[in-house]
Amino acid sequence: MISSIKPASSSFSAVFGGLKRSIPIKLCFSPLNIIRNSNNQSFNISHQNPLHISSTQSFSNFKREVRVEAFEADRSRPLDINIELPNEQSAQKLKIGIYFATWWALNVVFNIYNKKVLNAFPYPWLTSTLSLACGSLMMLVSWATRIAEAPKTDLDFWKTLFPVAVAHTIGHVAATVSMSKVAVSFTHIIKSGEPAFSVLVSRFFLGETFPLPVYLSLLPIIGGCALAAVTELNFNIIGFMGAMISNLAFVFRNIFSKKGMKGKSVSGMNYYACLSMMSLLILTPFAIAVEGPKMWAAGWENAVSQIGPNFVWWVMAQSVFYHLYNQVSYMSLDQISPLTFSIGNTMKRISVIVASIIIFHTPVQPVNALGAAIAILGTFLYSQAKM
Repeated sequence: MISSIKPASSSFSAVFGGLKRSIPIKLCFSPLNIIRNSNNQSFNISHQNPLHISSTQSFSNFKREVRVEAFEADRSRPLDINIELPNEQSAQKLKIGIYFATWWALNVVFNIYNKKVLNAFPYPWLTSTLSLACGSLMMLVSWATRIAEAPKTDLDFWKTLFPVAVAHTIGHVAATVSMSKVAVSFTHIIKSGEPAFSVLVSRFFLGETFPLPVYLSLLPIIGGCALAAVTELNFNIIGFMGAMISNLAFVFRNIFSKKGMKGKSVSGMNYYACLSMMSLLILTPFAIAVEGPKMWAAGWENAVSQIGPNFVWWVMAQSVFYHLYNQVSYMSLDQISPLTFSIGNTMKRISVIVASIIIFHTPVQPVNALGAAIAILGTFLYSQAKM
């Protein structure tokens, strides 16, 4: 490619039937591919002065020969050179890549610290509440200090957000309950079956229909999850049901979110902040009723005595990273299509499963690994079938 070069002036000399005329012209090179003439003659361009471009060609409409010569303009005059920066599409791809990498990394760190906390302090209702409380506090401070711009909301916004928050709360608590009973990898294998719940709910509750490839893609998802569940060494029915309930709740969350947020001008970051705050208000009384301060105090004392001060840092880390990874995922939704997000979510689960198996030395049978691979492959096929 050649950048645009615009000298002030050049001369054009042509011979027509013995007459020689000089016509002042402006020489301009635009970003074009190399052009060759019909006789496969190439133009010779020299970087030294003078710049000489010559070509001889016979035209059927003229009996006489036309000779064209162009010379470089005086070098004392400035050249106007335009160099294009990388286009917006490349910059956008880079931005999305950074979002995805950050999202996956934060999610892996959250799952590791969350499992560490639950192993020492098996109270998932309080753990879920602390995650929402930490995120809500972080965003309130950001708005108060004007690090982030506070959203402009009204009563209708909060009304439409309420069913989304209810579904989000159920899904969050159910997933945490699941991870308190089974391995992180097993929870995420079962949660990879979320597309199956999405299709079934959309079909029977909303009356939506899907092409045949979408239904066929559900077979490896359901089959893979079933195979992984049957061959799980540390299978627990509460852990299994928690992951299944989480799948169903998050499907309804997505449906309510799509219906209620049409036309709303709230950024992904602020939308998730508002969602966290409302979910915190919903969850707190239920957490107190199910577990209660007495159980929390006894469990906390036992965890600190066994782990030491590091336990407090684990709780803080899992709470902060929970909010950050969800915030980044909602921010990425502003930049990408739901299909791309679905593919990214599938790859996120792979990274979490692999990282948790390595960190916690989770024993995995070959048949169990095969079931996980089939389920994840089915999730990817599902995202492709919906294109």
